[in-house]
Amino acid sequence: MSSRSPIRAVPIREEPIRLGQFLKLAGLAEDGVHARELVEAEEVQVNGRLETRRGAQLRAGDVVAVGDERARPVVEES
Repeated sequence: MSSRSPIRAVPIREEPIRLGQFLKLAGLAEDGVHARELVEAEEVQVNGRLETRRGAQLRAGDVVAVGDERARPVVEES
């Protein structure tokens, strides 16, 4: 059994949020170009499934993984 990293909660203002935006916000991608490259290289999973659409809509609780890093969007309470 491999040890997986904990899932980081990343606050977002509202849902849904696009995958490309979330990758940048969560620090999983350096910028929009890097986010696109990760998606095109099939290195991004959402809820355990390969996601090939940078514009895929994420909702609170979805788990996004890039390599060993995992993050989940959480809507901030206003």
